[in-house]
Amino acid sequence: MYNVFSDFIKDKKSLCIIQAENPDGDSLGSAIALDYLLPDKKISLYCPVDIPKYLHYFADWSRVTNEFNFRADGYIIVDTAAEILLSKLLDDAAIKNRLFTAPVLVLDHHETEDDLSFPHESIIETLPACCSLIYRIAKSENIAIDKSAAEAIFQGLLSDTLGLTSASVSADTFRVSAELTELGANVSELEERRREFMKKSPRILDYKADLIKRIEYSLDGELATVHIPWDDIREYSDEYNPNVLILEEMRLVEGVKVAVAIKTYPDGKVTGKIRTSSDAPIAEKIAGYFGGGGHPFAAGFRTYDTTYEEVVHDLVKLVPELEAENV
Repeated sequence: MYNVFSDFIKDKKSLCIIQAENPDGDSLGSAIALDYLLPDKKISLYCPVDIPKYLHYFADWSRVTNEFNFRADGYIIVDTAAEILLSKLLDDAAIKNRLFTAPVLVLDHHETEDDLSFPHESIIETLPACCSLIYRIAKSENIAIDKSAAEAIFQGLLSDTLGLTSASVSADTFRVSAELTELGANVSELEERRREFMKKSPRILDYKADLIKRIEYSLDGELATVHIPWDDIREYSDEYNPNVLILEEMRLVEGVKVAVAIKTYPDGKVTGKIRTSSDAPIAEKIAGYFGGGGHPFAAGFRTYDTTYEEVVHDLVKLVPELEAENV
C-alpha cells in the first residue's frame, strides 16, 4: 500500500503539500515532516488560511504560505479526504482546475469517507494521527527520518492524541513514540516549546472567563455549546483560537458528554468543533450530519446558511438519537 507514495513522488521534482482550511497540529506536523523527509524535492507548503499563532511552536511553521504553487509537478493533501474542508481551494477556479488536471495524492487517517471530486490517489488508514501514517510510509519506503522530521511527526502525533491520552492511542502508538525519541525527538523539549506558545495574555484570560460564562447546557447537561460570533473571531483569533481556549473546559464539566464550540461568520458560514466523552464516542457521527468528519471523540464541521440557534436545535435532536444507536 505504501509504495503508492514512492510511485507518486519518484518522477516529480517539485511538490506542493496542501493543508485544509482548518489547520491543526497534525496537519501542520504532517506538512512540515514531508518537507524534511524529501530533501531532494523542491517542496512548497500551502494552506488557504494563516497558521494560527497557537501553532507557532512548530519549527518552520512560517514555511507555510497562502500562495498556491501552480507549477508544482504534483500535490499532496494531508489530514483530510473531505471536500468541504477544501472548499476555499475549490472555490478558486484556477486552483480547482489545477487539482483536476495535475497528479494529486491524499494522505489521511480519518474514518470519514473520501468524497473528493477531483481525480486522485490516496493512502487512507485509520490511525491516531496523519503523522502516524507519514511515519509508517517513511519506515516502509526506507525514507531517512532525521531529527527535524522526527520532531515534526512527534509534535503532530502529540497534538492529535492530546498528549498520547486519547482513545485512539494504542500500544503501537507508544512504540512509534519510542522510535521517534530514539531518532532525536525529545518529548519534554517539545512540550516546553508548546507550553511557551500556549501562554495567554491577561486579555485572553479575561476573554476565556467570558466564554465560560456563555456556555449553554441542554439535554439535562449532557450537551454543552458555546457561540463564538464573528466579532470575537475578528478580535481574538489572531492572538488565540477561541476553540482551543474553551473546548477542553467544556468537555470536563460534570455530566457533559458532548461539547461543541460554534463559530458564525458574516457570509452565513458556521463551523463547529466537537469533543465527546468516553460515554458518547459520537463526535464523527455528529460532524457527519453537518457534512464534516473526524474521530469518535474529536471532529469538526462546516455548514452554510444557518445560525447558531438552528445548529443547537439540530444537536438537541441528533445527540440522543446517536447515543441510542451507540448503545
